Amino acid sequence: MPDSLDRPQQPVGSLYSQGPVFAVAPMLDWTDRHCRAFHRLLSSRALLYTEMVTSAAIRHGDRQRLLGFSAMEHPVALQLGGSDPDELALAARVGEDWGYDEINLNVGCPSDRVQSGRFGACLMLEPALVAECVAAMKRVVSVPVTVKCRIGVDEQDPEPALDAIADATIAAGVDALWVHARKAWLKGLSPKENRDIPPLDYDRVRRLKGRHPGVFIGINGGIADLATAKHLLADLDGVMLGRAAYHEPELLTRVDREIYGSAATDTDPLAAIERLRPIIAEHLAAGGRLSAFTRHVLGLFHGMPGARAWRRILTEGGIREGAGLEVIDAALAALRRRPAADVDAD
Repeated sequence: MPDSLDRPQQPVGSLYSQGPVFAVAPMLDWTDRHCRAFHRLLSSRALLYTEMVTSAAIRHGDRQRLLGFSAMEHPVALQLGGSDPDELALAARVGEDWGYDEINLNVGCPSDRVQSGRFGACLMLEPALVAECVAAMKRVVSVPVTVKCRIGVDEQDPEPALDAIADATIAAGVDALWVHARKAWLKGLSPKENRDIPPLDYDRVRRLKGRHPGVFIGINGGIADLATAKHLLADLDGVMLGRAAYHEPELLTRVDREIYGSAATDTDPLAAIERLRPIIAEHLAAGGRLSAFTRHVLGLFHGMPGARAWRRILTEGGIREGAGLEVIDAALAALRRRPAADVDAD
């Protein structure tokens, strides 16, 4: 059993009932355990999510590889993909046993691979099945069971479509709904194109909250900064940032103060890298590659002097065979010696 069984200081269950929640969205190929460890160094309060893991993979695959994580990542949620209630229940129970603080069901990913497995956004068309899946997981775990969905898919009218998913899952006992405020197009658009088309509809999510004032409703999609996040929190219970948090992780250094009202000083990005060093060293000593971490920290100094040099050195040096902490040191040295006028405005 992993070292992840240490529980967080503030369990996720209480987090959902005590004020706003800021989360970093689950993102395939991005929010792996190395990314989450880095993000935790920037914010002690943000709720972190795994990449989506299919229930079938947990049933048949290498659970250490799929589920292993560090105790420092708490609070951290496991996102599952699947549509078989029994298999999802098994996966949820395994996830709780491994120490995850929440189990989340993916009802929002539009990729072809997900559709072919009858999970992700295509489940927006089957609210009764989603409810059955939620109920099955709720029966076997004590941690929160949540759903991340869209406002609709393809030609669905977002008014009845979102209400149908919400009403069914709430009746099944779902603990929170995270709503990506954009339709998913299963046909005719690539997942990349679907990031910007069709338009976001934050008001649709606000109307859902109006129908269910006692249910936790969080919002995701196109939130680029903390100012927008705080504006949305005036009407909703949680905000979830994806690409913005990943590509410009410096914003996470201000989450504890600006979202949670912490009196602590914002995290210094340079101090965060220093705290990341022993974690990277342990990973390297176990035979891991430096690029497993460097690819996640490229955007930390976005908009700051020396950011281009930081990215270049880490990108070129991080992929070299046998690369070690000397690459981090070189990137930091380049960052520190750049003149203040040389600001990365990309």
